[in-house]
Amino acid sequence: MTAVEEKPVRLISGPGLLLVWFYGVMVVGALSRSAYQIATEFDRAPLAYSLSAVAGVVYAFITYTLVRGGERARRAASVCCAAELAGVLLVGTWTLVDRSAFPDATVWSDYGMGYVFIPVLLPLSALYWLRRARDRRGA
Repeated sequence: MTAVEEKPVRLISGPGLLLVWFYGVMVVGALSRSAYQIATEFDRAPLAYSLSAVAGVVYAFITYTLVRGGERARRAASVCCAAELAGVLLVGTWTLVDRSAFPDATVWSDYGMGYVFIPVLLPLSALYWLRRARDRRGA
């Protein structure tokens, strides 16, 4: 066991607990919405509903890594949050440029406007928090 793993970085103290709560809410929202839409009307907007399901899985993984804590979890969460942010920016821009590609909204449509822009603010906040956790550890 390395010195880094002997004392795990605690990721859910202070603002980290709020991040876990928000990610948990987004897991429930994205997965329940996409599951219903995939089960009842998948042929209407398969790309949008599939992307919402992917977003829910990403949110679930980030929630898990934040709760787990430790340096490996912090790094995994950082990578996932960066990928999440890239996805939000890509899909958000795509929905503005080519509305016909998305006959129905995804979690990340219009940068998360349907979710009060939480999908774009959440990874930014998480990346900041995870960076602070790394800096507190002294890495």
